[in-house]
Amino acid sequence: MGSPTQQGMQQGMREGESALLERQLTRRFGPPSAETLARLKAATVEQLEQWAENILDTTMLEDVFKDH
Repeated sequence: MGSPTQQGMQQGMREGESALLERQLTRRFGPPSAETLARLKAATVEQLEQWAENILDTTMLEDVFKDH
């Protein structure tokens, strides 16, 4: 594992990505369910980035979480 500073930066980055995706989901599909919020909270940075890209190409919430 990295240093505490690197870990903190990674955590901050993940939290920022999660918050941004939550705002995008809310704007596009309405307030997210508790299940969706839990999924965002548990996701890796890589998953959040993929989902943020997916939201641009879909009209269905379920398709956001597909791994392409």
